[in-house]
Amino acid sequence: MGFIGIIRQALVSLVYPDFCEVCGESLVSGERVICISCLYEMPRTRFWTTSENEMERMFWGRIKIEHACALFYFRKGSAFRPLLHKLKYKGIVDIGRRLGEELGNMLSSSELYSDVDCIVPVPLHSRKERNRGYNQSDYIAEGLSARMNDIPVMKNNLIRTTFTETQTRRGRIDRWKNVSTVFAVQNPEAFRGKHILLVDDVITTGATLEACAETLLKSTDCKISIAALAFVSR
Repeated sequence: MGFIGIIRQALVSLVYPDFCEVCGESLVSGERVICISCLYEMPRTRFWTTSENEMERMFWGRIKIEHACALFYFRKGSAFRPLLHKLKYKGIVDIGRRLGEELGNMLSSSELYSDVDCIVPVPLHSRKERNRGYNQSDYIAEGLSARMNDIPVMKNNLIRTTFTETQTRRGRIDRWKNVSTVFAVQNPEAFRGKHILLVDDVITTGATLEACAETLLKSTDCKISIAALAFVSR
């Protein structure tokens, strides 16, 4: 950006200041969506540094995955918890992209994710995506790709074939029953031999990601790792 562009951006910020989506304070130059102070205070999991972490163990005995991680813990009363609600229901998609970038920074320095070939956002059913206007996981995937050497984001190959009700108030077994047969792969050859990074916003029971991974593994010869913005610790 040239000098004129910098001046224009500064003037726009004075008239229409941006605010941190966590603390509400004005963002300064170089900050975007979340201020540096809040990023520092974020309750990060650090799951990307080690195998056999708490999130990865959640899937043991259920589905074969390579690795699993989330950026931060999803805790009751946390100032960071509303971020996911704003992303999912308020249309503030920049939260997904910005947090995806932050997670991508972590994964790009981790040997565990160095051989990922493509990023696949968990799909919404077409009806739900039309009603909402977007799929929040798409924006998370875009942010991850931007910081992971532009690994391709592959949308519309893994699809959700059946409309299901919200998972919010369901237990693990009910969640699994709700999504166990609702995904399909349109072109299995496109995923053959690839290490796929499956991406979602928050991991509660892991039922949706388990169903996605099972569909992918049954459809083609591939490897699966999982990444999310937030993880509900037990």
